[in-house]
Amino acid sequence: MINFKEDEALNTLNHSCAHLLAQAVRHLYPQAKFWVGPVVEEGFYYDIDLGDDVIRDDDLPRIEKEMKKCAKDNKRIVRTEITREEALEQFKDDPYKVDLIERMEPGTNISMYTQGDFTDLCRGPHVESTKLLKNFKLIKHSGAYWKGDEHNKVLQRIYGVCLPTAEELEAHLKDLEDAKLRDHRKLGKDLSIFMFSETIGAGLPMWLPNGFTIRRILSDYIMDKELAQGYVHVKTPVVVNTKLYKISGHLAHYKEDMFPIMERDGEEFCLRPMNCPEHMIMYRSTLHSYRDLPIRIAEIADDFRFEASGALTGIERSRAFVQNDSHIFCRPDQIASEIKNVTKLILDVYKDFGFENYSFRLSLRDPQNAEKYFGNDELWETSEKQLREILTEMGVPFYEALGEAAFYGPKIDVQVRSALGHDVTLSTIQLDYQLPERFELEYVDHTGTKVRPVVIHRAILGSLDRFVAFLLEETKGILPLWLAAKQAVIIPVAPDAHREYAETVLHAMKKIGMRVSIDDRNEKLGYRVREAQTSKIPVEVVVGEGEMNERSVTVRRYGSKEAVKMTLDEFLDAMMKEIEDRK
Repeated sequence: MINFKEDEALNTLNHSCAHLLAQAVRHLYPQAKFWVGPVVEEGFYYDIDLGDDVIRDDDLPRIEKEMKKCAKDNKRIVRTEITREEALEQFKDDPYKVDLIERMEPGTNISMYTQGDFTDLCRGPHVESTKLLKNFKLIKHSGAYWKGDEHNKVLQRIYGVCLPTAEELEAHLKDLEDAKLRDHRKLGKDLSIFMFSETIGAGLPMWLPNGFTIRRILSDYIMDKELAQGYVHVKTPVVVNTKLYKISGHLAHYKEDMFPIMERDGEEFCLRPMNCPEHMIMYRSTLHSYRDLPIRIAEIADDFRFEASGALTGIERSRAFVQNDSHIFCRPDQIASEIKNVTKLILDVYKDFGFENYSFRLSLRDPQNAEKYFGNDELWETSEKQLREILTEMGVPFYEALGEAAFYGPKIDVQVRSALGHDVTLSTIQLDYQLPERFELEYVDHTGTKVRPVVIHRAILGSLDRFVAFLLEETKGILPLWLAAKQAVIIPVAPDAHREYAETVLHAMKKIGMRVSIDDRNEKLGYRVREAQTSKIPVEVVVGEGEMNERSVTVRRYGSKEAVKMTLDEFLDAMMKEIEDRK
């Protein structure tokens, strides 16, 4: 997907097209008043107050038609500057523009852009003429609170895109149609993976049987990987005393992102937003020797964060989620080897899933906002330097990002670009000197002295919810055989005559651990085959008279028109190998 905001030329083009939209709306709705019309990753939008009028789907073609007329007029787009006082006088009848102007410093010169009969405040830049804005499309509309504040009036927001040529626009619109098919929210509903309910609450997903099966398989998969690397698994409570988060500093730094505190029997409790403080308490419960380290504690952990309603995006960003979390307690001389092992594990997992388009980001503290972070400059510089050197030594390409560190330490984030164009963090490795200090963690070194360990926070699959969302969008819901909630369906040609043999095949497939069912409904064979395809079941097994007599099966894979006949034993061997290989 194109990122219109990051591409300088497309940014200018779409910023100009937002003004073209506003000009057309003013022609059709003379009472219209305009808030802001920025460029965003997906194109542009404009927030508009139309009074009592409401934009509907069938209004968009009418607005597009007027935009085309304005573009055809080929008006030059001219920049002028006026004083703040002159701007207040010129836009005195528009409370939204007045609000923008009044927030500017007195004495400020304000730039405006004029195209024909329309003038708007804007920093620019813009294209030279409206004739360059003819390849556009209005995508959708919605309501939006003025300034994003739910206590303010709801404005009409119209979204659009603009590209240099008709061919590029057509290609992009096809990509948008493809993105609709990939949207994990639609796939989750169509494939009965998860659901939301207003009665349960916004951002609180419920995993249906298919979805829970996928999550269980992912949990088993990553826990097996961790066990092979010496991790131990634990389970900690989701409701904790706020004392814990006062010690860790989360209550001071993270309270706005947490659910409200609960008071009972004179104590304060909260739903945890993360589980690292609990792992600190676990470590602290026993005296450790330097010979015990590293200690790798892992958990498939339920966490809760009160995300703003406007930020909720299906299971990609929700208020209740599960993290594949771990904390490695190690000596300073073990930092490099442990981080290298975690990085190798990430790369191994990505290879299993066929991920190729990802990048490593070194997330650093922003020195200009040092009050946001724990600790002193020396510790931050040391930990940032260590992560930088480790990535460089491993030959892993990375880029740096100021202000993206956790409040207690720098981190390595693995960024992926989802099929819908979202920039998503899947995996993370964080180096932390601060929490061991706050929790007074210790181990006895080789001299008998009690010293502080270092903690490495790491998540490989990250949030399992987000990971599933990413997988669904990458695959259009066509999950590999080993991960699919239902791996196969057996379809007897004649349900009555071939039911007994279908059950023989069912038992044989279940014996090797396959998730399979029989579709023996009183429907035509073609109908049942098509429904299996619609449900994106990886394998369809058709059995009829010939298969029953030969102890064979006819197999059709999802997306293929080819049907292959093989003996039942050959089929079972092929299935076992494919599942074991995680193809």
